[in-house]
Amino acid sequence: MDDTISPRKAAIAARAFQDGLLVEDAPLIGVIDTDALYATINDLRSSFPNFFTHAFAAKANTMPTVLDLVRKWGMACEVASPGEYQAAVKAGFVAGEIVFDSPAKTNWEIDAALSHGATLNIDNFQELARVDAWLGKKTSASIIGLRINPQVGGGSIAAMSTATQSSKFGIGLEDGDNRQRVFDAYETRPWLTALHTHVGSQGCPLDLIAAGIAKTFNLAREINQRLGRKQIATLDIGGGLPVNFESEAVTPSFGDYVAALRKEVPDLFAGEFRVITEFGRSVLAKAGFILARVEYTKEQGGRPIAITHAGAQVATRTVFMPDMWKIRVSALDAQARPKSGLKVVQDVAGPCCFAGDVVAHGRPLPLLEPGDFVMLHDTAAYYFSTPFVYNSLPAIPVYGISGPDDVLDVTVMQEGGVLSF
Repeated sequence: MDDTISPRKAAIAARAFQDGLLVEDAPLIGVIDTDALYATINDLRSSFPNFFTHAFAAKANTMPTVLDLVRKWGMACEVASPGEYQAAVKAGFVAGEIVFDSPAKTNWEIDAALSHGATLNIDNFQELARVDAWLGKKTSASIIGLRINPQVGGGSIAAMSTATQSSKFGIGLEDGDNRQRVFDAYETRPWLTALHTHVGSQGCPLDLIAAGIAKTFNLAREINQRLGRKQIATLDIGGGLPVNFESEAVTPSFGDYVAALRKEVPDLFAGEFRVITEFGRSVLAKAGFILARVEYTKEQGGRPIAITHAGAQVATRTVFMPDMWKIRVSALDAQARPKSGLKVVQDVAGPCCFAGDVVAHGRPLPLLEPGDFVMLHDTAAYYFSTPFVYNSLPAIPVYGISGPDDVLDVTVMQEGGVLSF
């Protein structure tokens, strides 16, 4: 893992220390470089034709300030729970800008989505029956479609692969008579005008994602041809662009993703369908990082261990699946400047009261000392925005940073939890 700190991140960390954002009662903060976020969204939008609508996957970060920014910068919003739906509405997204996905929608969630006119992706045939019943009594302005599982296989992280043979998501296209049942559903329901798929995210190679999208595209075209009408007008191809957590490099890029799609399913770009994407992690992850103070150091069994304030409460997946969710960690000195010196293999642990609360195992870094800081890179998606409340540790303060390195502007994006005794 590359522990190099870019000049931009070094300037931001130093400014955070100078401004007193890292103090005794705030030993852990999150940072989002909003200029970097803006640049990523611009890159996303410019990489695709104009008839693509890009919905930010709210699960990646539901902070109101983040949702407000992505809305202002031209994205729609994909939600997968009533809580995310509420957050999107509060951030200013109107119903037509909200895509509602969930494998466990209740009747009242379906009622809310259809009453408000949000795009609704139906996960299974039982849910389809519930929508049938709703539309038997009322009308809706919603775009409604079925989510199919193209069953093209999984990537290197099973938990992130949603197009395996036995995935819990969508209608398995190759199972039993499901393909015919899907055709029948569209033939008897003119209000089904969309088709949705999502192959997976982190760990899924681009050719696998493209294969699933191609299979869905061909199904949509086949349905329209068999019906003799253009009933399906919208394709939701999900998100899933993996993030490089090994270095600063942005790879694969949105341009790489488009190239893979153009190779596998070139007609997707012909304008036959309105296309929706649902990128989350790839939009936000590299725009932010975590800074945490080293509280104590020790040596156990011949290995140095730094006890910091960043653990499972902000890096849950990394702690519980360290081989699958490694992140870069860098050493900073007591003034939050990049630390130099001979690199020593050491563990970087967190504050949670269980032995596995380690964010970096055997990582070669300049030897950390009490009062130093560590930087956890690429953490603006999922990390500090979805805290794991183990040990009742509070949500951490998050700051937005923008502007040139020498005159950085700092804003509060999330107030941290405050404890008193």
